[in-house]
Amino acid sequence: MFDIQEIRSQFSILDREVNGKPLVYLDNAATSQKPNSVLEVCHAYYTELNANVHRGIHTLSQLATEEMELSRRKIQKFINAEHDFEVIFTKGTTEGLNLISYILTQKLKKDDEIIISYLEHHSNIVPWQLLCERTGAKLRVIPIDENGILQLDYFDEFLSEKTKVVSVNQVSNALGIVNPIEEIIAKTRKNTDAYVVIDGAQSAPHFNIDVQKMDCDFFVFSGHKMYAPMGTGVLYGKREILEALPPFHGGGEMIATCSFDGTTYAGLPFKYEAGTPNVGGNIALGAAVDFMNRVGRENIQNHENALLEYAQRHLLEIEGLKVYGEKAKRVGVVSFNLEGVGISSDVGMILDKMSIAVRTGHHCTQPIMEFFNIAGTVRASFAVYNTFEEIDLLVEGVKKAQRMLS
Repeated sequence: MFDIQEIRSQFSILDREVNGKPLVYLDNAATSQKPNSVLEVCHAYYTELNANVHRGIHTLSQLATEEMELSRRKIQKFINAEHDFEVIFTKGTTEGLNLISYILTQKLKKDDEIIISYLEHHSNIVPWQLLCERTGAKLRVIPIDENGILQLDYFDEFLSEKTKVVSVNQVSNALGIVNPIEEIIAKTRKNTDAYVVIDGAQSAPHFNIDVQKMDCDFFVFSGHKMYAPMGTGVLYGKREILEALPPFHGGGEMIATCSFDGTTYAGLPFKYEAGTPNVGGNIALGAAVDFMNRVGRENIQNHENALLEYAQRHLLEIEGLKVYGEKAKRVGVVSFNLEGVGISSDVGMILDKMSIAVRTGHHCTQPIMEFFNIAGTVRASFAVYNTFEEIDLLVEGVKKAQRMLS
């Protein structure tokens, strides 16, 4: 049973008002709200368990360690990793991508090539540019067509013995477009021995993830976009690859032995988890997985797809409104502009006065905006607690903004 009111009752923040009206929160691609069950786990950690993990023999340390490692196992099942130690806790997708690009430095040389796409968030562009600067490798970019769909014919041309890394997102944060990563991975495996990196920041909140079936080498995502606290995230990597590559940070926890003569490194996952982790956040990430499993990931996907179809259909009834990526397969996001309204933030500010939270601007995807010759878009993005009535309010708000700004 999918009971939207029961689900909404689990998010206390949805009861608040903004500018004298009930909050309509449609900025979930930036961060989702947190259910009470997740917030309670955070509170319980700091009031009942607060201790560092893996390092103490006292009761609180052991209990905190058990809870964090239980969370790791929950995430292992959530993405269907083969081993729990293939799950590395991070601060989020950005740190995961930077970690991967750094530890791959020794694997690239001058004139090797890295392939990304036009649909990438800056977090999946800049780390690879930095890697190119360090190694002399070159960046190749899969172009998009007028619908925002990747032109894979170019990808076929790019693949060669020089290709060492292919890194793409599964879902575009700016447009919500679902990329054909299965096809991209299959083509990569057939033609090269390149590492395959998948940015799952916008896919993990919305549908089932199976990294073994996917056959990626790395998969990264953030907790805060899937009902967990900010500052949490996961890097999945295949065991044999993580064991062969060097660590990212040096410090406590990631060593086996340390002396002034040299250091040896701990086994997985600790090799990549230097320093005190975000214990409370990592435990709460497991609670967010529990929440999504209770609701049912298929239920979440079906509800959000219905919201997206409803929002697009009614927004497109507004004369002069353009939806970007309208004809592409999408999830969770409708990104649009109004004809004659030059600044998307003006629409966002009017909507905010009506207590409707959306995101405006370039969404950390300036190349996409340059391709469409725009400065930015208005982006409404959905989560499991959103309703069709909220979309009706969005549509009315956009109509009001159009009248005010035209």
